[in-house]
Amino acid sequence: MVQLNDNIVGIDAAIFMHPTIWKASGHVDAFNDPLIDNKDSKKRYRADVLVEDYVAKIDAKIEKEVAKAAKRFGDAFDKKQFLETNPRVVEYQKEGKAILQRLGKSLEKEDLADVKKLIEELEIACPMSGSKNWTDVKQFNLMFGTKLGASAENAMDLFLRPETAQGIFVNFLNVQKTSRLKIPFGIAQTGKAFRNEIVARQFIFRMREFEQMEMQFFIQPGTQKEWYEYWKEARMKWHLSLGMGEDNYRFHDHEKLAHYADAASDIEFRFPFGFKELEGIHSRTDFDLSQHEEYSGKKLQYFDHETHESYVPYVLETSIGLDRMFLTVFSNSLREEELENGAFRTVLKLPAVLAPTKAAVFPLVKKDGLPELAKEIINELKWDFNVLYDEKDAVGRRYRRQDANGTPFCITVDHQTLEDQTVTIRHRDTMEQQRVAISELRGIIHKEVDMKTWLMKMG
Repeated sequence: MVQLNDNIVGIDAAIFMHPTIWKASGHVDAFNDPLIDNKDSKKRYRADVLVEDYVAKIDAKIEKEVAKAAKRFGDAFDKKQFLETNPRVVEYQKEGKAILQRLGKSLEKEDLADVKKLIEELEIACPMSGSKNWTDVKQFNLMFGTKLGASAENAMDLFLRPETAQGIFVNFLNVQKTSRLKIPFGIAQTGKAFRNEIVARQFIFRMREFEQMEMQFFIQPGTQKEWYEYWKEARMKWHLSLGMGEDNYRFHDHEKLAHYADAASDIEFRFPFGFKELEGIHSRTDFDLSQHEEYSGKKLQYFDHETHESYVPYVLETSIGLDRMFLTVFSNSLREEELENGAFRTVLKLPAVLAPTKAAVFPLVKKDGLPELAKEIINELKWDFNVLYDEKDAVGRRYRRQDANGTPFCITVDHQTLEDQTVTIRHRDTMEQQRVAISELRGIIHKEVDMKTWLMKMG
């Protein structure tokens, strides 16, 4: 986002900020999730997630119908036409949409009684106990409070930031003036955020302390629609460049918009537990800068030298969880494969550009000068790549170990290497082996793992 765009800069804003910032942003009053308890299991849930999980089951039925039809019609299958015309699928889609629309409207009006009524009408049971004995739905504020001061009686109430965006907004003018940026421009950052989640679950999908990557793109009022579409397309292109399958991604437009947005969509990924939000793209209008202007008493406006007018910019936001991105890659890459001989291997098919170790170098045996030659190769490659040396166990076991670690290449030094300076290079995904010159290794690895080659795929 920063390196490849000359109109986007990076900052690192403070985690602790003045409490009035969170009043201005609306988080103190409106940053809530609907909470519901099951009276029998004593388990606590987010009411909206219970409903969304119900709709996810309807989506799963649609996927099942699509899979059956694809098998039946083969190459002649038109998925788009099937989704639009199959009566059963159309009915499923209509049912799911109606449920989400009702949920969105109820949450927007803060009609929590209707949210509970919807849960009861859908006969949603507690996933733990199967009980349908629910409490009323209550609002639950997600802010983490803390105190600043030498003594408790004089301490100021503070909040741990629930997002990194507000640090960008309050630094908007500082960044714009010192960087001499013209609209449209963006400010991006990666940093810790903290949320008092009702239920932290699904491994690292939902956590109370997480790493966010956000970019706020400042634009002229009235241009938000085109920039919204631009960033939706650009961010989806970035995700697809990792090669994890187009069918594993989809856009989900929000039925219930946040208090600041005039359009919002999520890029969802098919996790092992269903399609869930990976990244959000929001058109935030001028809400944030206008609110900070009002509460701080300081102007946060941009003077346009071409139109000779000052205005509060509109904002287009992209926001992605770094931990969720890790989970996306990890869950999609970890496989267990059956080999031709009936054995199984565990392999982590990470995109090569993301693999922590790019290559492992093995001497075939621990004698005859092979370890020394393998270490020479390590010393040559380590300036460009993260590589490791392994001499323990049989070569087959070493291959399996590196497959499980996600290492894209294994290089074996044998007795022939001493004669002609060639080695065997093995590719993780195909298990194909080639005999190549030591001098060619850098080029072969570089072609697969180079960041530039990957980023250029996005055009």
